[in-house]
Amino acid sequence: MSSEAESAVFGRSSAPLRKAVAGDGCYIIDSDGKRYLDGSGGAAVSCLGHSDAHVKQAMKDQLDKLAFAHTGFFTSDAAENLARKLVDNAPDGISRAYLLSGGSEAVEASLKLARQYFLETGQPSRHRVIARRQSYHGNTLGALAAGGNAWRREKYAPLLIEVSHIAPCYQYRDRRDDESLEAYGQRVANELETQIQRLGSETVMAFIAEPVVGATAGALDPAPGYFKRIREICDAHGVLLILDEVMCGMGRTGSFFASEQDGIAPDIVCIAKGLGAGYAPIGAMLASETIYRAIADGSGSFQHGHTYHAHPLSAAGAHAVLERLLDDGLVAGVHGRGDRLMAALNARLGQHPHVGDIRGRGLFRGVELVEDRETKQPFDPARKINVHVKKAAMNEGLICYPAGGTVDGKSGDHVLLAPPFIISDSEIDELADKLTRAIDTAIATA
Repeated sequence: MSSEAESAVFGRSSAPLRKAVAGDGCYIIDSDGKRYLDGSGGAAVSCLGHSDAHVKQAMKDQLDKLAFAHTGFFTSDAAENLARKLVDNAPDGISRAYLLSGGSEAVEASLKLARQYFLETGQPSRHRVIARRQSYHGNTLGALAAGGNAWRREKYAPLLIEVSHIAPCYQYRDRRDDESLEAYGQRVANELETQIQRLGSETVMAFIAEPVVGATAGALDPAPGYFKRIREICDAHGVLLILDEVMCGMGRTGSFFASEQDGIAPDIVCIAKGLGAGYAPIGAMLASETIYRAIADGSGSFQHGHTYHAHPLSAAGAHAVLERLLDDGLVAGVHGRGDRLMAALNARLGQHPHVGDIRGRGLFRGVELVEDRETKQPFDPARKINVHVKKAAMNEGLICYPAGGTVDGKSGDHVLLAPPFIISDSEIDELADKLTRAIDTAIATA
């Protein structure tokens, strides 16, 4: 028999982990009783914190009624209610919700739906996908192929479908000194049209992008007008626009869907993370009525599915999450909370010699770390600054989401912050103080 110190869990790495035993508001508590302020919501998941009574009760009530019914045979009230609430609050034109178990599944489904749509409408040559460098769309093979992070793709490159990648909208690094923010946005958006023309518009089925880039670039928000130009280009060439709001959606940036702030509506949008708020594994692909009708009035069947598709228990939990976010007004408070967080970060790190940029929207913020503030020179990747920041932050009692490869998939470090929407002013100060100490410790010791 294995000793108590040995784990049978195949984890993300072989490094031992602290054991979480309880949640209390914005905090996770480990087996030693230490409290950790969840400054990143795990990975932008826990928008309601870790002890929301309304969501827990809704899941208990659903469990007493029905835990599971396979969607090859049944629908359920839980799935129907969640889908209706999602589409009633979705961008213009979105009319159907395909419920899944997470973000990667949602992105996989979106790519397959885009392909089947063009088959159903008599355009079988359309199969190519265009995405952006420094994006992340999930870890399953289709989603990983769409993602543009070199480090995440490297080991699995021979298994990935061909996807073309254009530049991200990364004004901190790529905007010219003589260029307005708006002009930069138009210039970089026009790379999409150049790429479509290079590939042949008759072969391109979709462009996929995160409205605000999360894990791989640290809350990288677009320039004004960027996504309106992207929408125009997609329309001009008959290309579907897929928005990945797995991280930035569900109120995280201050509007229920991040794309609302850019004045556009996608053809397909993928959501997860905050949809279940950590209480249930759930994601969804939302599609326009045009796409749905092409299949419903054509073959009549989307050739896709999963065992836990539209799982009643997860759907009931997610519906309760949406009641808290929308009906109880928590999304409406994100702008104010986000401004408070940004002010706290700027007060402590705005002039820090190794902080190049503080960015993002709402309660979705990124801090980019640099070796030289004036030249924007990133740290040597061998120093693994982001790894040291995570360790130092955990020692401080702070959960944050540092990552490397910010600039090009190899160099660059950032810290992503995505705290619960219920975070208080004092907890925001605690977050900023602990993060500042963690950054200083990491740079001094790495």
